[in-house]
Amino acid sequence: MSLLESGENYLETILVLMQKNGSVRSIDIAEAMGFTKASVSRAMSILKKEDYIIMDPDGSIHLTKEGLKKANAIYERHTTLTQFIHKILKVDLEIAEKDACRIEHIISDETFKGIKKLLK
Repeated sequence: MSLLESGENYLETILVLMQKNGSVRSIDIAEAMGFTKASVSRAMSILKKEDYIIMDPDGSIHLTKEGLKKANAIYERHTTLTQFIHKILKVDLEIAEKDACRIEHIISDETFKGIKKLLK
């Protein structure tokens, strides 16, 4: 299944919030991303339909096996690209974070592997 950039951002946010807080609800995602609860609710229904998340009756959100795999891959790209842009290209960390967030969705696997290899 192919996700749009926005779906990837949601999965990454869910992963980060899970690591930080242990549990995630729609309101947490809305606050973290600066979106309305209605927008997050719509996105969660799409991610649920595509089997990336499970929503408990109490509103808790969990990544499925496939969702966790995809979220980890996105997060790895984000952190690796941030590190590359900041440490190798000597770009301010805040700018590196923002640029990495844009690049992580479009970079080819081959180029990403090359950057990872360069950082080792």
